[in-house]
Amino acid sequence: MHTVQLVIQFPASSAADFDALVALEDRLIEALDERHLVDGHDFGSGTANIFIHTNAAPEAFAITRSVMTTMGYTEWGAAQRSLLDDEDYHRIWPVDSEEPFTPV
Repeated sequence: MHTVQLVIQFPASSAADFDALVALEDRLIEALDERHLVDGHDFGSGTANIFIHTNAAPEAFAITRSVMTTMGYTEWGAAQRSLLDDEDYHRIWPVDSEEPFTPV
């Protein structure tokens, strides 16, 4: 069982944005392999989220960050929460952001 959930969030509102979300999700599934579970996405209210379950959050985040950079994403945020112990999201990207993180 995975113990941490990463949530990757970026602005999205159009049909093209939805297509990009699906393409990103597919790339993450390939890149993260069986050690990390891409557990779906949601889309609405001007944002898109991809959910990743893992036991190795730093590794999963590093891979995700690399994929997003390669795909040209410049405006995005990420947060994590412990699936077992915590109900709050803790922003981990961008590093210096103090903005609260709320998945759609």
